[in-house]
Amino acid sequence: MKELLQNFQIKVNDKLYIKDPESSELGKRIVAESIILMDEIGFEAFTFKKLSEKVNTTEASVYRYFENKHKLLIYLTSWYWAWIDYQVVLNTYSISNPERKLETIISIVSQTIETDVSFAHIDEGKLFNIVINEYSKSFLTKEVDVDNQDGFFAIYKRVITRIKDAIIDVRPDYPFPASLASTTVISALHQHFLKMHFKTITDCNDVVEPSEFCKSLVLQTLNLSK
Repeated sequence: MKELLQNFQIKVNDKLYIKDPESSELGKRIVAESIILMDEIGFEAFTFKKLSEKVNTTEASVYRYFENKHKLLIYLTSWYWAWIDYQVVLNTYSISNPERKLETIISIVSQTIETDVSFAHIDEGKLFNIVINEYSKSFLTKEVDVDNQDGFFAIYKRVITRIKDAIIDVRPDYPFPASLASTTVISALHQHFLKMHFKTITDCNDVVEPSEFCKSLVLQTLNLSK
């Protein structure tokens, strides 16, 4: 199982791109440099013109892969959630204890992310910063229902469903498993944001990780240990 997962290729909704960036070296460079640039200057200041200069290609070449920067943002964040989903499957497939499995999943979705050498052209640490600072901009739009119908957020929802199912395995009688699961993921991102920008209104810091808060939130809500 572990060997199979190590050969796993992350797949993102093909409606998010015009040409699959994983299909060429230029496409991979566009993705790699977009992560670096968006982390550096933010989504609002990010443009395909600036990206093309970083990649040393034409702006038209970038548009051959992505229709606009909004779809690029959803592509990048979808890749992140697919990578998190991969980590969840990889690290829980052999765990039989429901409570330990739930704790492991919460740790994975709420921990500080470092670079994974398995995907050489993706800097997961910088991508993690983008998810913290920019992810809400991908769905707080007038087009969110259309984007949702097109499956743009399916991977994100799959991660939350895994948490929901793990909650049900631990406490089948708990009435709000989906709400608790989605709240946990949102809380994790928010606590990371506060830790970066509004340090006085969070207890998370260089010593206390948001994952500790999230585990406490879920386990105490479910009246489990800790």
